Amino acid sequence: MPYEDAVLDFSNPETVDWYQGKLKHLFDQGVGVFKVDFGEAAPATGLYHSGRTGFYEHNLYPLRYNKAVAELTKKEKGYSLIWARSTWAGSQRYPLHWGGDAATTNTAMSATLRGGLSLGLSGFSFWSHDVGGFVTAAPEDLYRRWTPFGMLSSHVRSHGEPPTEPWLYNESFLKAFRKADNMRYELMPYIYAQAKESAEQGLPMMRALFVEFPNDPGSWLIDDQYLFGSDMLVAPLFEETTERKVYLPAGKWIDYQSGKVYENGWHTIKAGEIPIIALVKDGSVIPHIKLAQSTQDMDWKNIQLKVFASDNTTAASGKVFLPIATRAESIKVSKKGKSFEVLENPLKGQTTFKIKWKK
Repeated sequence: MPYEDAVLDFSNPETVDWYQGKLKHLFDQGVGVFKVDFGEAAPATGLYHSGRTGFYEHNLYPLRYNKAVAELTKKEKGYSLIWARSTWAGSQRYPLHWGGDAATTNTAMSATLRGGLSLGLSGFSFWSHDVGGFVTAAPEDLYRRWTPFGMLSSHVRSHGEPPTEPWLYNESFLKAFRKADNMRYELMPYIYAQAKESAEQGLPMMRALFVEFPNDPGSWLIDDQYLFGSDMLVAPLFEETTERKVYLPAGKWIDYQSGKVYENGWHTIKAGEIPIIALVKDGSVIPHIKLAQSTQDMDWKNIQLKVFASDNTTAASGKVFLPIATRAESIKVSKKGKSFEVLENPLKGQTTFKIKWKK
C-alpha cells in the first residue's frame, strides 16, 4: 500500500471495524469478491495500536489485512474467498493469493512458476498468477503459451496491461485461448476434487514433483514442471518452441492430449494442439464434465471418467467431489475386455458415470 495514500493499522480493532463497514456497503451493492491488493508497505518506523513497531508488524500486516477482508466476506457471502497479493505465514487460512505484477517475458513466466511452487511448499493450497504477465502488453506467442499454464492452475485470471481480452488479438489466438479454457472447464470435476483433497490434506494444488515422489532423486532437481493435483504432471513451454525436455518420475505417464505412453526419466516431448505438455500418471481416472458456459450450468449428474491406463494396466482410480457433497469419493475401475467398468459407484443416485479409455 503506497505511503502517499494511507496505511491502515489493522492491529487496531476499531480500524478493522471501520474498514469492514466500508466494504460491506460494496457487498450490499452486489460485489462478490474483493481483490486484496498491496499490503507490503507497512512502515518499519511506524507505531501501531498493538504497541509494536513496524519491525514486528511489517510482515504481520498482510495477514491482518487478509483476515479482515476474508472474515467479512465469510460473514456476508458465506465463503471466505479473496484475491490477495501480499501474504505471510498463516494467510493460507484466507485464500487465495496470486503472484503479483509479473513481467511479460519468458523468464518472468518461468519465475512465476518457481514462486508458485515455493508458496505451495510454505503451506498454501491455492495460488494464481496473471496469465500473460502484467507490466506491458503480452506478446502474442508468450500469451498463447502462458494461457494453458494458467488454465492448469488452481485459479485463473487474465489481468494486466491491455490488451488482455483474447478477442483483441486475432481470430487464431482467440481459438487457441478458447481451446485451453475449454480444457479447464471439462476438467472441472478433477480440479474440484483435487482442490478438496488439497485443502483437507494441507497440500498445494500446484506441487513440486518431490512432494509426491520424495524418494525419486531427480524430482528434487525440477523447478520448471509441476504436479497439478496428484495425478497430472504439467510442463509449460517457457520458450518459443513446440517441444521441451520433460522429467518423469517413477512409473509410466500418458500424454493427456495424444495418449502416447512414456516411461520414467527424461524425454523430449512435443506439445499437442494446446501449447503445453500435460501427462497423466498411469492408472489414473480423471473425471470430466460436459462443456458449459459457466460452472453454474454444469451437469454434475453426468460425469465422464477418462481412464489413463497403459495396455498392461488392469485397474485405475481417481477422486470425484460433487458440489452437493461433503467429501471426495474414491472411484475405482477395473479392466473388462477392451474397456473398463466401475467396480462400485459410491455416488449412486447422485451422478452417473460414462467411461472412456484414453488410448
